[in-house]
Amino acid sequence: MRLPLLYEDIIKILPHRYPFLLVDKIIDMELNKRVVGIKNVTANESFFQGHFPGNPIMPGVLIIEAMAQVGGILARMSIPGVMERGKSGSILFVSMDKVKFRKPVVPGDQIRFELEPLRTGSRIWKMTGKAFVDGDLVAEADLMATIG
Repeated sequence: MRLPLLYEDIIKILPHRYPFLLVDKIIDMELNKRVVGIKNVTANESFFQGHFPGNPIMPGVLIIEAMAQVGGILARMSIPGVMERGKSGSILFVSMDKVKFRKPVVPGDQIRFELEPLRTGSRIWKMTGKAFVDGDLVAEADLMATIG
């Protein structure tokens, strides 16, 4: 596996597509151990039209979704045989715990997601993740998902 993983690599791993693919790049990954991904937040993202006019803030749920997508890349790449079965398998949330939002994310920010597995398996993964902008913690969560 060569890094960074870019858009053309990410769409081979995740089933998500525009406008819901929220990962721009994977810059570091150690299978079964950790992953670091990037989301570039741009002013032309559709959610800024309504969240909020004149005061654009990235919705917290989308920050957590982007975090989960970064974790999904680690899980799918780490589970033997998953990639060979194709991208038809789903990645579905089972739970979100200890979710905290520390600072708003605005157009022009670059979010750095850092995740580590707490529990791995062939179908259920639990990870802890943090999101940073310019080194400042903006969000954190423990996420559990089923990997199809």
